[in-house]
Amino acid sequence: MASLHASARFLYRNHHVFYRCQNNFELPTKIVLSNDKCKKSLYTNNVRFSWTKRKINNEWKGNNILKSSGVILALLTVGLSVYYINDKKRRVYLKAAESNAGAFNPKLPSHTLKEVAKHNSKKDRVWVTFDQGVYDITDFIDQHPGGGEKIMMAAGGSVEPFWMMYGIHKTPKILALLEQYRIGNLSVEDAKIATSNMDDPYSNEPQRHPALNTSSLRPYNAEPPSALLVDSFITPTALFYVRNHLPVPDVDEKSYELEISGVGVKTTTLTLEDIKKFPKHSVTACIQCAGNRRSEMNQVKLVKGLEWGPAAIGNATWSGTRLYDVLTSLGLKEDDPRVRHIQFEGMDTDVTNVPYGASIPVEKGMDPRGDVLLAYEMNGEPLTRDHGFPIRVIVPGTVGARNVKWLGSIVVAEEESSSHWQQNDYKGFSPSVDWHNVDFKTAVAIQELPVTSVIGEPASGASVRVDKGRIKLKGYAFSGGGHQVVRVDVTADKGQSWHTAQLIQEPTRPPRHWGWTLWTADIPVDPKASQLEFWVKAVDNSYNTQPESFSHIWNLRGV
Repeated sequence: MASLHASARFLYRNHHVFYRCQNNFELPTKIVLSNDKCKKSLYTNNVRFSWTKRKINNEWKGNNILKSSGVILALLTVGLSVYYINDKKRRVYLKAAESNAGAFNPKLPSHTLKEVAKHNSKKDRVWVTFDQGVYDITDFIDQHPGGGEKIMMAAGGSVEPFWMMYGIHKTPKILALLEQYRIGNLSVEDAKIATSNMDDPYSNEPQRHPALNTSSLRPYNAEPPSALLVDSFITPTALFYVRNHLPVPDVDEKSYELEISGVGVKTTTLTLEDIKKFPKHSVTACIQCAGNRRSEMNQVKLVKGLEWGPAAIGNATWSGTRLYDVLTSLGLKEDDPRVRHIQFEGMDTDVTNVPYGASIPVEKGMDPRGDVLLAYEMNGEPLTRDHGFPIRVIVPGTVGARNVKWLGSIVVAEEESSSHWQQNDYKGFSPSVDWHNVDFKTAVAIQELPVTSVIGEPASGASVRVDKGRIKLKGYAFSGGGHQVVRVDVTADKGQSWHTAQLIQEPTRPPRHWGWTLWTADIPVDPKASQLEFWVKAVDNSYNTQPESFSHIWNLRGV
């Protein structure tokens, strides 16, 4: 029996240490195959030393069937509104399962809304309500992944307006956690009052492609099947992964305005027409979510965050106005010593009207060769709503979290953005740090992501035939910060020997190599083998490569 496993190794350049193997139930793979018969396959990710089973089809008769089956599987997945990750028989559901959470409990005392409202501080204990349930969450506040200040907004009242905004809370796991803090009941009348006049913030969401695999409905987050992802160097807009933190705003391009202010610039407001008057630039750049492949990291130990597979990444051609041109036209000098950061705020807001925000170092934003764009086109067409219409920031080589969509304001500043997503999220920690001892102030906000590679085809769970003693593999590789992937290696014997893949990439040179690399490899295998395990690793122009294990680079946010 021959084995081969697809390992993903990452080097976190900001700290000069191995950063992570991002999650991917498709990369390391163990494929069950034979000469004539196609048996069901078993894939394992040895990077995480755990097994993932995912049956797609019992019979495969060619690459076209493989691709079609992947699409069909995606459609079935979306149609059922459920995404299964079989990790030790766990299932993660998109919709909240039927649960007794919040139902009247005759064994507990009853409380009035007036009584609940008095418990709005740690001193008086923090109470909240959900449906007919009353909960004392005082001891949970400091463990809340979104930050204690966020959960305190519901103190003395209902969590439901907030949970309507963040639908990820309505899962069996979260509801079960909430019930641990149950102390009483509300009357039916009080429960109705607590949630009266609640508008649905997601009532005007755009339509999405049915092939996308949804990991969260509210807010909407989804990725394409990996086999489709690696079929095209430029990711079709409709199949580009969607990462939303809040409801999608519906912005009127005719009334759109971008506010610009801060140190060293003339305060001004630009319309969409004003922005388009600047010279138009285009750049092909890969954007990757910080949590791409988080589902694999969960195989070591559960983390907080969306269960992303390997396709929360995409490569597109973006067009718009250079940030450098706009800011210099407003008087900003490249060498102004007061300026250290450029802050961005979106037009997507939470229930307290706080927008999504992020920032990048001024060295990136004010570098004319950094290619930071105020983009209004994606793949030659106006941005879609899910991807930031009418204007979004494109920061090539930088984590997706800093590529702010629906851009509403730019602030040139001495400090980083104070937003939750810059200060208390998208940061990496030691494997020994968990939610009971984490201090986000001690960690640096992620900007550039480390080198990674993924096997996209054959897909996880696929059975394939050996063709003339070989199996063809396809995938992608990417390294942040403008680094170029210079080599992709594949092994079929656990690293005893390696095969160099063929690369498809733009001819741009580092440090402006913003796009990803697609790769293909025809790997010789033993035609008598019933099981094979493939490993893949990428190397960039700085000779960063990927670690072989997740266990020592696990972190609580799965980034």
